[in-house]
Amino acid sequence: MNPILFFTAFLGVFALINFYISRRFIAHLDIKSINKFYFRIFLFVNFFGIIGYMLGRYYVDFPNWLYFLFSLPIGILFLLFCTAIIYDISIVMLKRAPLSKRRRDFFKRSLDISSLAFASTLSAKSIYNARDIKLEKVEVAIKNLKKNYKIAQLSDIHIGGLINKTFIKDIVQRVNALNVDLVVITGDLIDIDMERGGDIVAELAHLNSKYGTFFVAGNHEYFHDIAKILESLKKLGIRVLENENIYIGDEGEGFNLAGVYDLFGYRTNEYAPDINKALKNLKNSPTLLLAHQPKYIEEVNDSVDLMLSGHTHGGQLFPFRFLVKLQQPYISGLHQHNKELQIYVNKGTGFWGPPMRLGACSEITEITLIPAL
Repeated sequence: MNPILFFTAFLGVFALINFYISRRFIAHLDIKSINKFYFRIFLFVNFFGIIGYMLGRYYVDFPNWLYFLFSLPIGILFLLFCTAIIYDISIVMLKRAPLSKRRRDFFKRSLDISSLAFASTLSAKSIYNARDIKLEKVEVAIKNLKKNYKIAQLSDIHIGGLINKTFIKDIVQRVNALNVDLVVITGDLIDIDMERGGDIVAELAHLNSKYGTFFVAGNHEYFHDIAKILESLKKLGIRVLENENIYIGDEGEGFNLAGVYDLFGYRTNEYAPDINKALKNLKNSPTLLLAHQPKYIEEVNDSVDLMLSGHTHGGQLFPFRFLVKLQQPYISGLHQHNKELQIYVNKGTGFWGPPMRLGACSEITEITLIPAL
C-alpha cells in the first residue's frame, strides 16, 4: 500500500472518530461549557498525537518517552469511541424509558459520570496490561508423532518505536530459559526499515534452541522491503521458510516443518504463498505449517497436522476482537479445524499502535507436541 494513501486514510478514520465523540458524547454531557471546551481541546491534542505517532513509526526517530506519549492517543480515542457508542445507545433508551423528569435527570447524571470513569479506567488498565507478556503453555497431541517436542512461538513483535532492543533482549532471555527444541516466529517481526531496526533484530541471534530459529513473513514485512528483511534474518542464522519445508529431529522420529509467505503476497504479486510448493517432498512424518494469518487455513489440505499463526493480536483492544473475527476464522488459542488439522493462534508477543491491551494479553507460547494416543 502507498504510505501516503495509508497515512491519509488512517488520519481520516480518526478525524471521523473525533467528530463522533465530540458531537454524540461530549456535547450531551451535563457539564459546564468551559469543561466541554477542554474536552474538545483534549481530542484535538490527541489527534495531533496520532500524526506524531505515524511520523515516529515510519519516518522520524523520537525519544522513547515522546514516542510513548504519541502512541497512546490511538488506543485512548478508540476506547472513547466505544464508550461514546454505548453512551449514545443508553441516551436513546433513557429518553424512551417511562420515567419522571427527576428520575431521568438522576440517571442521566449517573450515566455521564460512569461513562467518563469507564473510559478512564479502561485506558489505564489497557496501558498496564501491555507491560505484561504472559507465558502460554499448550499441549498439542499429534497423530503418528514418536516423541515429545517443545516449541517456543513468537509472533507479531512489531519491532520499532517502543519495541526496542531492551524489549527484544527480555524476550530472548525468557525464551532461552524455556530450553526448547526450536523457536518459530510467525511473522510481523519488524515494522520499520532495516536501516533503523537492524541492531534490534540482531538480538534475535542470541535465541538458543536445539534445532534453531525459524521464521515466516507476515504482512508488515512487505511494507519495509521484504527482500532486505529476509536476507538480514538469514545472515543472523535464522532459517527463513519460503514456501518450503525442513525435517526436524532424528530420522523417523521427527516432523516436517513447513512455512509459506503471507497472503499479502497475492496483492503484491511477489513473495506469494504456495502451499503445494511448501509441502513438496514431505517425509512420512507429521507436518507443522507456519503461516502468518489464520485465514490461510482455507488453503491447507489434509497433509498438515498443526498450523501455527499470529496476525490477530487476539483483538488487542476489546471490542476490536469482533471486527477481527469478520476477517479471520480464529482469533486466539488452539482449535480443531477439521478431523486432521489443528491450529494455534498466538495473540502477539508485542503490539501495534498504542502500548495498550484489553482482553488479549501479549504472549510467548510454549507448545509441547505429544504423541496422540
